[in-house]
Amino acid sequence: MAEKKSASARTRLAHGGRKIQCGGGRAVNPPVVRASTILFEDVDKLLEMHSRRVDSSFVSYGRNGTETTFSLEQAFAELEGGDGCVAVGSGLAAITVALLSQIKQGDHLLISDSVYFPTRKLCDGMLQRFGVETTYYDPGVGSGIADLIRPNTRVIFLESPGSITFEIQDVPAITAVARARGITTIIDNTWATPLFFQPLAHGVDISVHAGTKYVVGHSDAMLGLIVAKEEHHEALRLQAQELGYGIGPDDAWLGLRGLRTLGVRLDQHQRNALEVAQWLTERPEVARVLHPGLPDHPGHAIWKRDFQGASGLFGVELRPTPSNGVAALLNGLEYFGLGYSWGGYESLAIPTFPEKLRTAVPWQAEGPMLRLHVGLEDPADLIADLEAGFQRMSESRTLE
Repeated sequence: MAEKKSASARTRLAHGGRKIQCGGGRAVNPPVVRASTILFEDVDKLLEMHSRRVDSSFVSYGRNGTETTFSLEQAFAELEGGDGCVAVGSGLAAITVALLSQIKQGDHLLISDSVYFPTRKLCDGMLQRFGVETTYYDPGVGSGIADLIRPNTRVIFLESPGSITFEIQDVPAITAVARARGITTIIDNTWATPLFFQPLAHGVDISVHAGTKYVVGHSDAMLGLIVAKEEHHEALRLQAQELGYGIGPDDAWLGLRGLRTLGVRLDQHQRNALEVAQWLTERPEVARVLHPGLPDHPGHAIWKRDFQGASGLFGVELRPTPSNGVAALLNGLEYFGLGYSWGGYESLAIPTFPEKLRTAVPWQAEGPMLRLHVGLEDPADLIADLEAGFQRMSESRTLE
């Protein structure tokens, strides 16, 4: 049967990366191909494959990927509109590869002040030691980013919405400035996935993902994905190979498995999270709900213009309450687990402290902050769980 092209992302989720032949037929799911050493029929073939090691159509050594890895990369690149994808072992590995592929000693980076904390640690740690300077910018700067650019600025790194505080950036405004100055733009698109935001179509050069989250979707594998057009793809793949950032075929296969149901899961995450978020806006214990899909969110208009949906992760600012009250709320939760990461089928809750991280713009909050990931449970059960938590928080005040 001839392969048909489809404009629908949901159809590409089901059919992408499924071209591997198995004898005379083709398995519905690409097989898990485990390999380190690859054997070749003669010296000419061995040397040819070695010279083409950046081409993901060829297997030269297991660390650089097998057919399982390439199936995932092919499917994800197509989904996000890129010419190529590089799969690595984690979201932080994807960020590291993307940055190192574009910078050198003496360069300057502009990084959103609301960025994922491990990205900040990378910039303030290893990159600083290697002679790369980072300036953190207000995520609401828009085209004003032009005023922060220096002669040696090489990369602008975006994250929209921002980690923990969920600011929406004006991506087209920032990328327009960057392109005019010849500066590479990189975005962390984990929150939205390619289904809800298409970075390359909005002018971004490189898109990175913690595939650990929504792509895998089941909290059982680590995965990073980097998507770019052809002009950046070879540099990304070479950088990943130089660092030895391969990915095991079993994790790649789990990413492929998760990809098939990404659309239906995200739709449910979105519905559940909006229902919980709207309920929280009416609670007297809550000062603000930081969810871009809510009309009163400061970035709602840009989100509505650029995005096709909202995932299950958002922030909550409580009214002033002591730390033991927050602990009472969180410790007794039945359906919200207390754990880092997000994007799996399960709901999660953690306290957050953005005031300790921000340097460009001080974080102003009335009370303690929480981050919630709303999973695939019945939202009525999640709301009842939070309601009981608020009751415990209230009771803790009377015990002081």
